[in-house]
Amino acid sequence: MSEGKKMTSSRRHHLKSLILQIAASWLEQEATELAAAKEAYMMENCPAPDTSGDQAALMEICKKLHQALDKIDDDRYDTEAKVAKTDKEIEDLKLKVVELAGVKKPALKKVRMSADSMLQALLGGKHKVTMDLRSNLKQVKKEVKEEAGEAVGDWRKNIEDKADRKKMFETS
Repeated sequence: MSEGKKMTSSRRHHLKSLILQIAASWLEQEATELAAAKEAYMMENCPAPDTSGDQAALMEICKKLHQALDKIDDDRYDTEAKVAKTDKEIEDLKLKVVELAGVKKPALKKVRMSADSMLQALLGGKHKVTMDLRSNLKQVKKEVKEEAGEAVGDWRKNIEDKADRKKMFETS
């Protein structure tokens, strides 16, 4: 189809309804076939019991039916156990596949967040915790070292003294 030609909505709805009608007829046909197959299986494997006879014969038929029911229940239980075991094995294998493939961690984005908002996100909104890191720091007072000032003064005096000595040597 070319891009310019589009199906009209009425045509689209008509085709959709036809498809749904065909699917519904297929489902009905499948249901009747399943019922017929079930009926044939029951006729073949479970013939109608002969109820004509005395009480002893009927009791014997009931015992046979109960034995057959017990055998079928045992088979059903065994089958359910096998299915459960294989389902567990499948789940374990799926987990192993995930472990072997490794979980890809997404690239983390840098987020600018204060310590208070981080704590609020971790603890939830009901906890009021403030974390002013600057208030927890020790206060350090700067001490002005007077010794350094004196050393500077001494150094200058020493230069002046040496200059005087130099003059003494030059004059002699």
